[in-house]
Amino acid sequence: MSPDTVLTEPEWRAREEAHTARMRPWTGPHQARRSRGEKHPVLDFLFTYYSLPPSQLERWQPGPEVLLTGGGAARFLDRTGYVATTGGVRADPVLPPKRARMARYVVSLLEATGARPPRLNCFGLHEWAMVYRHPAEEVRHAQLPLRLGSAGTDEVVENLDIRCGHFDAFRFFTEQARPLNTVQPTRETQRDLDQPGCLHVGMDLYKWAYKLGPLVPSELLGDCFELAADIRVLDMRASPYDLSALGYSPVRIETPAGRAEYARQQAAFARRAAPLRERLITLYRGLLSATEVGSESQ
Repeated sequence: MSPDTVLTEPEWRAREEAHTARMRPWTGPHQARRSRGEKHPVLDFLFTYYSLPPSQLERWQPGPEVLLTGGGAARFLDRTGYVATTGGVRADPVLPPKRARMARYVVSLLEATGARPPRLNCFGLHEWAMVYRHPAEEVRHAQLPLRLGSAGTDEVVENLDIRCGHFDAFRFFTEQARPLNTVQPTRETQRDLDQPGCLHVGMDLYKWAYKLGPLVPSELLGDCFELAADIRVLDMRASPYDLSALGYSPVRIETPAGRAEYARQQAAFARRAAPLRERLITLYRGLLSATEVGSESQ
């Protein structure tokens, strides 16, 4: 990898404070709700489905190729993945074998996804397929009413083509909805089916960022998290749930106008995700190269 960028203690502390302040509008309210035992059907997803704890999302990390100087940098050595070196502390860019295998898979997945054109005709029906013919009291967000009721929701699923190609959405479909999907995605076919127009593929860039632990710069992690947070709002506004009590207006994908609005926002998110995907690919490839060099020198 390229030579280190050297940060003085005032410089890295300023970045640390800025990152924490950037993440607090999400982590602070989530932690407050959790302490009160409250659920948020839109935003909890960012901290439950995605497994990075709020405290770690808030915690700044420099990523590779950055040397932290000053006496305060020694506290980074209390974390996994940092090493002392001449003049300061840095993240160790050499991936352990298990993480290197993961990185090779992620690179292949991200590159395959980015090579495809966005497909904008799924209209968020995955959320509808997750409640199709399901008892109202057993749906995932049973505390929320369905905008069209159970029968109206089922009718939408039956009258529109379900075209979900993302396995991690498809696996939550009801048993009755799965045969209605035009494809039957599996984990093994994920690299063949993921495409940049998919909302869940865009949100998953956040997962692929935090999977690198201390080797992802927090600025990139924050960009991916903010994208995931914004996509999640559209994901649920286009769902069958009535979120008006929480201040969210619906994107009525059961109508032609609603489907057009969904596709427009979907395309905008695909454009926003593209440079983040490229930044992640570059980061992953650089780490794999550093790992190969490190292995050869041992």
